[in-house]
Amino acid sequence: MKLKRRTFLKGAAATGALVGLGATQTEFPFQGLMKVDGSDQTTKKVFQNACPRNCYDTCSMLTTVEDGVIQFVEGNPQNTYTNGTICVKGNVYPRTVYSPDRIKYPMRQKGRGSGNWERISWDEAYTEIAENILKIKKEYGSTLPICLNKYSGNFEIMHYGIEGTMSSIGYTTRATGTPCWPAGIDAQTFDFGTILNSDPEKMQKSKYIILWGVNPAWTAVHSMNFIEAAKANGAKVVVIDPILTNTAGKAHDFIQIKSSTDGALALGMAKYILDNGLFDQQWLEKNSKGYREFFGYLDNNITLEWAAEKTGVSVDVIENLAREYATTKPANIWIGYGMQRHTNGGQNVRAIDALAAITGNVGLEGGGANYAQLDSWGFNYHAMIHPPPEGSEGEANRPVNMNNFAADVLAAEDPPIKMMWIAGRNPVQQDPETTLIKKAFHAMDFVVTADLFMNKTVELSDIVLPVTTPFETPGVNVSYWHYWMTLNEQAIKPLHESKSDVEIAMGLSEKMNELEPGSCTYPTSGDLNEWVGKEFNETILEQFGMNTWEEIKDGPVKMKNMEVAWKDGKFRTPSEKYEFYSEEAEQFGHHPLPVYVEEMKSTEDHPYRCITPHWKLSIHSQFQDLDWMEAINDKPYVEIHPELAARHHIKADDLVKVYNEIGYVTVPAKLTRTVQVEEVVIYETWYKNLNYNVNYTVKAIPADMGEKATGMPGIAFHDNFVNLEKV
Repeated sequence: MKLKRRTFLKGAAATGALVGLGATQTEFPFQGLMKVDGSDQTTKKVFQNACPRNCYDTCSMLTTVEDGVIQFVEGNPQNTYTNGTICVKGNVYPRTVYSPDRIKYPMRQKGRGSGNWERISWDEAYTEIAENILKIKKEYGSTLPICLNKYSGNFEIMHYGIEGTMSSIGYTTRATGTPCWPAGIDAQTFDFGTILNSDPEKMQKSKYIILWGVNPAWTAVHSMNFIEAAKANGAKVVVIDPILTNTAGKAHDFIQIKSSTDGALALGMAKYILDNGLFDQQWLEKNSKGYREFFGYLDNNITLEWAAEKTGVSVDVIENLAREYATTKPANIWIGYGMQRHTNGGQNVRAIDALAAITGNVGLEGGGANYAQLDSWGFNYHAMIHPPPEGSEGEANRPVNMNNFAADVLAAEDPPIKMMWIAGRNPVQQDPETTLIKKAFHAMDFVVTADLFMNKTVELSDIVLPVTTPFETPGVNVSYWHYWMTLNEQAIKPLHESKSDVEIAMGLSEKMNELEPGSCTYPTSGDLNEWVGKEFNETILEQFGMNTWEEIKDGPVKMKNMEVAWKDGKFRTPSEKYEFYSEEAEQFGHHPLPVYVEEMKSTEDHPYRCITPHWKLSIHSQFQDLDWMEAINDKPYVEIHPELAARHHIKADDLVKVYNEIGYVTVPAKLTRTVQVEEVVIYETWYKNLNYNVNYTVKAIPADMGEKATGMPGIAFHDNFVNLEKV
C-alpha cells in the first residue's frame, strides 16, 4: 500500500525527556532512527489504528513504526470516509506519544493542589487506592461514596474498562448524562424513535444542503470532501450559524441567525411551505402521526414577520430559503451539536426535523435531518460489564448529573461522596462553574485521576495514574457519525510505566482481593487482544458483514445497509411513524408538538451572549498542549464585533475582562465582523502554561431535553450572558 503522508519527529519530541515530573535525566527513545546493535538493518511495520477522540470523523489510521518507534501516522485509504487523510490533530499524534510532558509513572501528591508530587510504584498506587476503597466500604457499608466521573476523552471500546472497574467493586455513584448532545438526542428520539443519520458519504448525492449550526471545516473535515463533491454536482450549500465560520465561507449562502432562535426560523420556513402547498401530502399520510395538529399550530401561531423579528433574518430570506429547500430534492439538513446547547435546544431540533418530514425528505438518498447515530455501537462491552461482589449493599448505581456535577456531589447524602475517580475527562478545566468544581474536589477524602498529561484536574488529585495512548494498546472503535469500524492494533510497547484502562482494572482487582478476598470481581489477567474479540457478537458481525471478528484485521469494515436512514419507513417511535405529535415528549414534560419555546434572554447587568465553541486545533482540553499547536496558537482571545468594542473603548489586543455574577476571565480582544454585535465568542480549550478557563463564567443551566435518552438533561453552554470591561 502506498503511503501518502509522513509526519516525522523533530524538535522537543525527538530529544524526548522521558522522565517524571521534576526529574533531570533524559533518554533517547528513537533507536529506530539510528543503527541498532551495529547493524544497518531496520524493521519497518505498518499498523492499523483508530482515533478514539470525541470527533465526528473517528479516523482509520495507518501508523508506520520503525524499530519500535512511531515514524508517522496517516489516513487509511481502505476507509472511504477517511480516504487516506487525517486532520491536523491526527498528524500530531506522534507528538502526543513522545511528548516530554507525558505522565510517566504513578505519582502521589502530598497536599492536594500543592504541586508536591512524588513518584510511587504501581504496587504502592494500587495499595493506596484499594485501602481507601475498602476503608470507605467498611465505614459506610457500601461503595456508594465512591464516584466515577468519566466521559469522552477516549471513546475506544476497551476504555469502558473504567466503568468495569467501578462495577466490579460494588454499586457506586456515577456521573450520568453527557454535556455534548443530549437535547438533540431526545428531540430526534421523540420524532424518529432514535438518532439515526444517513451515511455522510451520501451527502454528495444531495441537491440542497443546509449546514445548521455545524462547522465541519473545523470539526468534521472529511465530511467537507462530500459537501464539495455535492457542490461540484450542482448542489447548493447554505450555512445557518450565529458565527461566520470557515464552513460558511465555503457555502453559497450564509444566514447569520440570532443564537437560540433556530426553532423560530424552522417554524417560519414550515409556515411558508404550508401556505404555498409545498409539503409532501403523500409522505405525511403514509408515514407520519400528528401532522394536521402541527399544521394547525403553524396556522394559529406562526407568521414570517414573527420569525424574522425573532431570528434577525429578513422575511424575503426566510421565504427564499423555504422555497428552495422544499422544491429541491433530495435536500439534506445537517444539525450540529452547538445549536442544541440552549434552554430550548431540543425543541429547536424538533422544529428542524419537522422541515425534513413535511417535505418528504426523510428516507431519501442525499436527504434527511442528520444529527448522529449509535446503531454501529452494538458491542458486548465485555470490558465494562462485570457483576458486583457477592453481598454488595444496594440495588443499583447512584446517578449524579454530569452537567451539574459539583453541586450534585456536594449535595449528596446518605451516604455522602468521599472519593472520586476521574478518567477521560478534565472537569476542573471543562465543566461549568469552575469555582464550585474546585470546592467539590477539595471536599473529597481521596481523588484518583488517570490521564496522559498534567492538567487542572490532575492538579487537584491525590494519585495520578499514567495511561497508554491508542498506539500502545489494542482495541476497536466506531463512529457516532459514519458507519466504519476500525481495529486498533498495538503499534508500540507502552512507554514508561503507562497502562491501559483494562490493565489498571486488573491490577487493582488483584490488590483488592489480596487485601480482602472477594472484594472485586474484575479478572486479574488476560490477553488484551483476546479481550477485543470478546467485544463482538453475532449481531454486530452480521451488521458489518463479517463471519468472524478476526476479519477486521484485514482493514476497516463498513456497516451494511445504512446508506439511507429511515428508507424502509419503519420508525422506532411507539406508533412506528414519524411523530409530529409525541405522547412520549409530553410524558417528559414537553409540548407534544415541535412548538417554539422562548429563548433565554440577556439581562441589563449582563447584556451580551458569550458563545464558547470548539477550537479547530483541539478537542476540548486535548492537543492544544502539544508544542506544534502552541506554535500556531499560544493564547486565547475574545472575538468582539467592532461596534461593540467601540462602546467599551476596546481596541485590538486590549485586555478585556469578560464577567458575570459567578466569575470572570481576562483575555485579549480580537475585533472581527464574523460575530454579531450583541454576542462575543471565546473558544473553549486548555493552555497548559496559562491560567485561562472560560468556564469560570459558565453556569450549569440545563437544556430542555436529554433525560429520556441519556438519563440527565443536557447543558445550555451557549446561554451564557456576560459584560465586558477594558482592563
